[in-house]
Amino acid sequence: MYAQLRETADELAGVLWREHTVYRERGGGVVIRGEHVRRWISLAPTGGKDRALLRAGRILDGGTTAPARTEVVVDLTAGTTELAAVCRRLLAEVAAAAEPAPAPGPSRAGRPGKKRKPGRAARAAPPGRRPPRGPRPPPRAR
Repeated sequence: MYAQLRETADELAGVLWREHTVYRERGGGVVIRGEHVRRWISLAPTGGKDRALLRAGRILDGGTTAPARTEVVVDLTAGTTELAAVCRRLLAEVAAAAEPAPAPGPSRAGRPGKKRKPGRAARAAPPGRRPPRGPRPPPRAR
């Protein structure tokens, strides 16, 4: 099964990315890393004949791999172009999930208009209110 996975991974890597690394993972599967796009794809045996678990995820800063964002079971007898289409769909889902949420409008500091006056003190307490008490005495020993 490993030989079939490795052969399929080599073909997929050539179709998907010009720059890639293909290696074996501990569980007997094969990983394709695209460092330049910061994504990875994994093909792992599922126990069924001619079937594999295809997973995709991101490569984090420092080169570590994030857990898989998406996964699907594929038929290895399908052609390379069909498998590449599935990989592209998974990679698109990973990319969409990795995009940060749109930032809210500019902060108050970045807004034009009213400027703060330098050195302005906090507002005084309204008249008729008691001033705050001083520090509390330490608790009595028993």
